[in-house]
Amino acid sequence: MVEISLGAALVAIGAGLAIGIAGSLSGLGQGQVAATSVGAVAERKEFFSQGIIFTALPETQAIYGFLIGLLLIVFSGMMSGQAVQTNFGILAIGAGLAIGVAAAGSSLGQANAASASVGAVVEEPEMFSQGVVFTALPETQAIYGFLIALLLIVFSGVMG
Repeated sequence: MVEISLGAALVAIGAGLAIGIAGSLSGLGQGQVAATSVGAVAERKEFFSQGIIFTALPETQAIYGFLIGLLLIVFSGMMSGQAVQTNFGILAIGAGLAIGVAAAGSSLGQANAASASVGAVVEEPEMFSQGVVFTALPETQAIYGFLIALLLIVFSGVMG
């Protein structure tokens, strides 16, 4: 039986929070936009490519969570078999929560904007670029969470 240190366990929790929260709500948001896009495509077949673009936008929050989770595992030393400090494990939980919670709200806001944009573009196709801009705006909160999580990892002292 392999014994896992407290530090490694805490890093695992942080990485799990990062992708678990960000990924699950990103998926819910993406599903909401996909459902709206399916209805739009049923109404106007030529809308398919635009619907795919709007549906893909809420995916970015899951990517942010995945990247932070991966960075936590890599920089903790877990992959190279190094002992993980408990302090870094506690920091990992903070980083995981920073991106997970920020990405959750961002993805749901983005899904609402994208769904509304799908409806607007079906009615007025020239609204596509404005719809993409409005859909991209809620991304800002996920970027804030990503930057805080990244700064926590970089300035934890384990990288240098």
